[in-house]
Amino acid sequence: MRAVFVLILAVLWTLPASAQELNCSVTVNYSNLAGSDYTYLDELRERVTEYMNDRRWTDDRFEEMERIDCTMSIVMLEAVSLTSFRARLIVASRRPIYGTAQQSTLVQFSDEDWRFDYPQGTPLTWEPDRYHPLTSMMNFYAWTLIGFDYDSFSEFGGTPHFERARRVAELAQSSGAVGWQSLGGDRSKGELISQVLDQRYRDLRSAYFEYHYNGLDRFVTATDRARASILATLQDLTPLYTGASRGYFLDQFFATKYQELAAIFKGSNVASQAFDVLQEMDPSHLSDYTQMMQ
Repeated sequence: MRAVFVLILAVLWTLPASAQELNCSVTVNYSNLAGSDYTYLDELRERVTEYMNDRRWTDDRFEEMERIDCTMSIVMLEAVSLTSFRARLIVASRRPIYGTAQQSTLVQFSDEDWRFDYPQGTPLTWEPDRYHPLTSMMNFYAWTLIGFDYDSFSEFGGTPHFERARRVAELAQSSGAVGWQSLGGDRSKGELISQVLDQRYRDLRSAYFEYHYNGLDRFVTATDRARASILATLQDLTPLYTGASRGYFLDQFFATKYQELAAIFKGSNVASQAFDVLQEMDPSHLSDYTQMMQ
């Protein structure tokens, strides 16, 4: 029996471990705070890092190399009290480009008005069915980042994770929390996830898959075909731009991708066509698209 037990342990030891989904790099910048010693906030960075990276956010099996690279920067703007803060959260994720050593920034968000308490030594407790100003923010963005990553590899593959993010937003809204409203024209987390799951923005969800899977992932082996696919994807978004008020979700796509789009089309035989579409849909980055034509 002892020999069998040792054999079982040896087999288990050689099996590959199942990694968590996120590989999140966290920073906390408290240089704006004055008057007290806030160095204890360094422990907040450690706790958020553990919270994001040591948890299984889905039921899927991830290998270490498949983990989603992301960053989370917490910029302290104001100390309302010794333990109560107003902060900005900057979140971004990347996904690999097939056949290269490069990565593409998938999404990036800047959340401008985050308020929470953090007394020294406070643990971050996993309570997904309750609203908490600190951990609910982590939960929302974890599932949102995972949702976009899944969408980039499988059309609408991120839906279950976006649904979980929406549930977090609903809990926050019912608690009256700042920055979670879901109102037309608002730039909140609630409005973002509402648009992501809105059927009117279905073409934009599909664009994340087409752009990355049929565009970027084929750029090395079939460059002209990949460019044509990306151009067609942008053209498919035109009805969304002309038929709806300017949406946060659409703006977010271009805010993340405008430099990459300019690089993709620069010097190509479809640069002029791409410029015509991009200047209409994303005029705020016109200077970058103009350089694309030079």
